[in-house]
Amino acid sequence: MKKFLIKLVIESDSKIGKRFDIFIQVLIVLSIISFSIETLPDLDNDVLIILDLFELITVILFSVELILRLFLTSPPFKYLFSFYGLIDILAILPFYLTTGFDLRTVRVFRLFRLFRIFKLFKYGTAIDRLVEAFAEIKKELILFLIGTLFFIYLSSVGIYYFESQAQPELFKSVFHCMWWAVTTLTTVGYGDMYPVTIGGKLFTTLIVFIGMGMVAVPTGLFASAVSKTFKK
Repeated sequence: MKKFLIKLVIESDSKIGKRFDIFIQVLIVLSIISFSIETLPDLDNDVLIILDLFELITVILFSVELILRLFLTSPPFKYLFSFYGLIDILAILPFYLTTGFDLRTVRVFRLFRLFRIFKLFKYGTAIDRLVEAFAEIKKELILFLIGTLFFIYLSSVGIYYFESQAQPELFKSVFHCMWWAVTTLTTVGYGDMYPVTIGGKLFTTLIVFIGMGMVAVPTGLFASAVSKTFKK
């Protein structure tokens, strides 16, 4: 019996294992669609009952899958605290947290149902290649992230000294200026905070050009890592 369950749940390369994976994938997609339908206004009560019933069945099946994976993995905690194990828990956690409660603050955990999308990742070999590519440049990405945070701070300080006197209501402090730094470095520019002084405009132009270059750096690193992974 245990060998059969291993082929069904663990071994994705077996015929029955592939069918099980496809079944779970279809269930995940249907669950996400059901979640989206629930947000529609003025739904008929019968429809809500059907959606609730489907959610119950889905959670039961996902719970059984999680229990089987824990039972078939040695030691069980190895899977429980793995990335996919945590995703499996987050996929069913909202149901158990909100059952029996009608509090808005508790029902916000239903948003974690969206983590079921990530359950699809474990069934794709392409995702494994992407994970391997990220692992290849992990140190470089961490260093780049630290450098980006440092540059956001420097940008915030710079624009503060240029614009704080001209627009004290917007550029109140370095901390308020960090929002401007993020939107400018990412070249989003929402328009809620923009410079009016000549110095501020010249400084912003410089930051925008630097921001475009900063976006290209991790893209190039990741593209190179993916290329190496495919060659392997």
